[in-house]
Formats: sequence, C-alpha cells, structure tokens
Amino acid sequence: MTSRRIVSNEKNLLEKDDSNDRTPSASEKSNITPAVPAAVIIKLLGFTAAMVGGPIGVYFLTLNTIFRGNSTWAGATAAFTANLVLIAYVIVAMKEDQSDKLAAEESAKKKR
Repeated sequence: MTSRRIVSNEKNLLEKDDSNDRTPSASEKSNITPAVPAAVIIKLLGFTAAMVGGPIGVYFLTLNTIFRGNSTWAGATAAFTANLVLIAYVIVAMKEDQSDKLAAEESAKKKR
C-alpha cells in the first residue's frame, strides 16, 4: 500500500489552533462568570441528594418498621418516593421557567 501525500494551501487543525485570535488583550478584563447561576447548581445538587438519599432512606426505614420485613412493599414505597422527587423537580423547573418568562415580559413592557 502506498500513502497519499496531501498537498494543500489550507492550514490543518493543529496550525489553526496555534493562531488564537480570541485571547483578550492585556487591557481587557476576561469574563469569568459561570455559565450557570449558583442557585441553579444548588437546586440541582439538592434534588440529586434527594433522589439518591430519599428512596434508599425510605426503603430501609419502612422495611422493618412499617412492612415488617416485606421488601416488596418497602421497594414499592422507595419507587414512589423517587417518583415524588422527580415530580417535584419538574414542578420547580416549570415554575422557574415561567418566572423567567414573566420577568422578560415585564422588562419588555417597561421599555415601551
């Protein structure tokens, strides 16, 4: 087999990477704000902890206290708890989306 030699006037990916035109100059300040607000990250971490800890805690709490060793009912309760956490997350996300939309509409009305 022979290898084909590529003759091109265009720069390849590595050559294009060397010329970084997007670096800010020394007098400009770079934007270091996070892309996602901290409140959103905290909310996501809270629901993640609830999704992990809630069903497991409910399973072991109800296994010997309420259902007296019946793991089927304890598992069903844990699954129900996971669904409650998921529904709560969806409701919170929808309310947050609506509040953003209402704020944008109010700012548009003020501009008029």
